Amino acid sequence: MTVTVDDRIEREVYVPAPIDRVWRVLTTPEHIRAWYAPGGCEIDPHPGGRLRFRWDEHGEFHGMVERAVPDALFRFRLALEPDHAPSDPGEATLVEFALSPEGRGTRLRFAESGIRALAVPEDAKAKHAEYAALSWTSALEELAAIAAASHN
Repeated sequence: MTVTVDDRIEREVYVPAPIDRVWRVLTTPEHIRAWYAPGGCEIDPHPGGRLRFRWDEHGEFHGMVERAVPDALFRFRLALEPDHAPSDPGEATLVEFALSPEGRGTRLRFAESGIRALAVPEDAKAKHAEYAALSWTSALEELAAIAAASHN
């Protein structure tokens, strides 16, 4: 049996809040804990900065910020496995959030790429892609709700 794995997961959401508010919800630990990593988060949102996301049920995932342009772009590498700082492209995917103003709100575009380049068997890549697609969808919905509620 051949397993086909998408290399890129993309999502997009309109947030009825100003772009600076969406940026704060996206990049500050107290907000990230609410929409993504309930076990906590440490983040240095500058190029080369380290980040850690924690979940009681999954462990701690490490990453490194590649680019951070306030109110515009947040890109980082995120380890595939918990409790491991990625040192090779085959150990991490690339996660990117792009923000742009739209009307009175913000258009938030998300992508996770590099799934096919992961150094794991094809079925593990497919499992990651499936899980990531579901978890990022719900995380972005939660992020949008928090930013919108905080704005009103």
